Amino acid sequence: MEYTSARGASWREAASRAGRVLLPRRRRRGWSLLVPLIALVAGLLMTTTAHTAAGTALRDDRGPELSRLIEERRKQVAAGELQAAQLRGDIDAQTGAQAGSDSRIAEQRARANVVREEAGFTALHGPGLVVRLDDAPRRPDGSLPAGAGVDDVVVHQQDVQSVVNALWAGGAEAMSIMDVRVISTSAVRCVGNTLLLHGQVYSPPFVVRAIGDPEAMRRALDAASGVRAFAEAARVWGLGYDVASQGDITVPAYSGSVDLDHAQVAG
Repeated sequence: MEYTSARGASWREAASRAGRVLLPRRRRRGWSLLVPLIALVAGLLMTTTAHTAAGTALRDDRGPELSRLIEERRKQVAAGELQAAQLRGDIDAQTGAQAGSDSRIAEQRARANVVREEAGFTALHGPGLVVRLDDAPRRPDGSLPAGAGVDDVVVHQQDVQSVVNALWAGGAEAMSIMDVRVISTSAVRCVGNTLLLHGQVYSPPFVVRAIGDPEAMRRALDAASGVRAFAEAARVWGLGYDVASQGDITVPAYSGSVDLDHAQVAG
């Protein structure tokens, strides 16, 4: 039996109409709670972003700023090295003046002068080789050679090191990279496609000058596996690799710091 109201409507129909009326009200009450919460979260995010940005645009390219900082540090290093060289010159001058009246200073100065040439503190000249390494040129449209990646067309740290080691193995008596004297504590490092040597940054082409027997050093270059690999890359990808003999090469004296930062005993 189904009960009906006075107007003839069943109780099921009445319940259905009541549900349809109440449901929108429940939904409206739910949204009324969510809207302030969403606004609160959005305000918190905006405040955090403004604090992090500190008045700058977060999406701006920071490349120019980084380049400026690197250039400033490079100038500071160059100024510091110039000041250090001037101070070393003053010390040498005062030591020489004292050597005229102090036999002990004169004796130590004479002993130091014997090894100055071997240590790289005097300029040398003589026959030798000039080795030039360069990145591969880009095409007119800026694209890379077909099949080449970015690493295939630039000079790497190991390429310069391979040339330097081969020249020493070939009997080089003195050497410079980018007209900077290479001594026993010199370290060849690359940052991207730039060379870092004694605190200075150099861009390709990288020029290595070595005094010694040109033919012996050529044979050493041809025998070094790392140099052969770079020569093959130069043939395939178009990198620059040139070896030239010269009758008189000048290698400057070393003028940097002689302080030893750290050392490790080989086990």
